Amino acid sequence: MIDTIIFDMDGVLVDSEYTFLRSKTEMLHAEGHLKDESYQYQFMGTTAEFMWQTMKDELQLPRSVAEYIAEMNQRRAEIIAKDGVRAISHVQEFVKKLAEAGFKLGVASSSRKSEIEANLTALGLRSYFAQLVSGEEVVHSKPAPDVFLKAAELLESKPENCLVFEDTRNGSKAAKAAGMYCIGFANPQYPIQELVADEIINDFQEVIVADLANKNSPS
Repeated sequence: MIDTIIFDMDGVLVDSEYTFLRSKTEMLHAEGHLKDESYQYQFMGTTAEFMWQTMKDELQLPRSVAEYIAEMNQRRAEIIAKDGVRAISHVQEFVKKLAEAGFKLGVASSSRKSEIEANLTALGLRSYFAQLVSGEEVVHSKPAPDVFLKAAELLESKPENCLVFEDTRNGSKAAKAAGMYCIGFANPQYPIQELVADEIINDFQEVIVADLANKNSPS
C-alpha cells in the first residue's frame, strides 16, 4: 500500500524548467555554439554538474564546470527575480490534499538544497514536506535511483510503499529503478518526453487522492 508520496521539484512543483533552458542556451550562444533550446532537453532531471561536464566534454568549452554553473545560477536568479517563483498549476492545492489525507511527503530533486528550501517556502509548501533530498547529497544523479532511495530512507518508508511524481525521462527512470510507482507529469507547456512511468497525467486535478494508496507498487 502506498503511504509515501515523493515529488521531483523542477517542472513538478515549480515551473522552473524554462529558466534552465533559457540560461544555458544563451550561454552556449555567447560562446559560439548555436544550439537550439531542444538540445537541453536531454539534461532535464540531471544535476548541474553532470549537464555542464557533458557539454564541456562534447563542445570543448574553455571554462571550468564551476564557472559555468555559477553563471547559470546568476542568470536564473535574475529571471526568477523578474518573474517570481511560479507554481505548477493546481499543485499547491494537490499537496495540501495529500497532507490532509495522511500521506508522508518528501521532495527528491537534482537541484541544490538551498534552492529547494527557497522555492517551497516561496510557494507556501515547505511545511508539508517532512524530508527534502538534493542531488548534492547522493553519489549518483538521476537516472540513478539514489536520490529517491535516500528520500525513502529518511521518510522511513519502503520503496514499494512510495509513489513518485516526475516530469522527465531521467527522473522517471530513476523512480522506477528505485522500485517505486511512478506517475509521470507531462506538462502541456513543454515538449513531450518519453517518460518511463506507470501512468501519465497532464494536470494534477486529474489525480484522485483517495485512489493513490491502492496503486499497484512494483514487486
